[in-house]
Amino acid sequence: MSEDRLFVVTNDQISPTRARLGLAIIWVSFAMLFGVAAWQIFVPDAADSWRPTLYAYLLWITCLCIAQVLRFGEQGKRRLFVMPATIFVISMVFFPLIFGLSIAFTDWNLSAIDGQKFNGLDNIRQMWRDPFYWNALTNMVWYTLAILVEYVIAFGLALILNSQIRARKFFRVAFLLPLMLSPVAVSWMIGKSMLEARFGPIARFGREVGWSNPSFFGDPEMARAMIMIMDAWTFIPFMMIMLLAGLQAIPKDIQEAAKVDGATPWQNFREVIFPLMLPVSITAIMIRIIFKLKLADIIINVTSGGPGGATDSVTSFIFREYRDRSNVGYGTMLAMVYLVIIVIGFTIFMKLASRWMRPKY
Repeated sequence: MSEDRLFVVTNDQISPTRARLGLAIIWVSFAMLFGVAAWQIFVPDAADSWRPTLYAYLLWITCLCIAQVLRFGEQGKRRLFVMPATIFVISMVFFPLIFGLSIAFTDWNLSAIDGQKFNGLDNIRQMWRDPFYWNALTNMVWYTLAILVEYVIAFGLALILNSQIRARKFFRVAFLLPLMLSPVAVSWMIGKSMLEARFGPIARFGREVGWSNPSFFGDPEMARAMIMIMDAWTFIPFMMIMLLAGLQAIPKDIQEAAKVDGATPWQNFREVIFPLMLPVSITAIMIRIIFKLKLADIIINVTSGGPGGATDSVTSFIFREYRDRSNVGYGTMLAMVYLVIIVIGFTIFMKLASRWMRPKY
């Protein structure tokens, strides 16, 4: 009687010579890649085509895969299955980041005849003295803090839609409609049409009730508030649907036990629902922050950063630095600094979130 046996991959007996050969193949191919890339960077005539670096990179990838089998045998063959994902991450993240850094330290204006020139830290000094960039960063702080208000509204809507109300399915679909619209469509339908100062229906209604000059985008504070409202109207349904899914995943037995113990609705929410919803809430807020940090389309279409940069986000400001001023080098430096700020901010946010959700004994 034959028995089914599980095939177990054991460690091969790899000779030291074979292991050293695999390691040597990796380093030699990497040295060739580094040498070709340095040659194309520092030799002006060699930078016309980056194909030599691409071919050297493909050679390094091939040698890396061969070296895995030489050094680890059967275990190396298993590692080959994860190599495509690793190589894809390196190709799509690491190399564009290096290319962006190489542009960030240059004076490269597309309208200039001289082309790309290395200028050291001049872009950083210009950024430090640029009041419009710091104004855009300040606006991003306010735009990000507005997520707390969006979260409260989304949580309230999720609680309502999770309760036993009439036409609950209809309201769930109706509240999701803004999420189905593109932010560009929202900016044109609301910002350019309904809120238009001369012929917009809301402006006409404002004049009828006694508002002499209903300009929604003429005052800096009003314009910034309108951008927040349009962006919130688009993405609150996204947070709402995530919170609603979290509420429906809470076991009914826990809430019924709280009611049996005499808990009021507020105590039930504070002691049972909200603590259980913390992981979902943190996830929803984090994803919402990611979308908020990319806020640009509504601003570009409605105000173009005006009046006087009052509604600018960092992304819209960098976009106009590229499009209007053709300043590629300076715009790339702003983007790199913004990336560093995002990484630091998200690291702090994740540490605080993990500490907040840690059980207290």
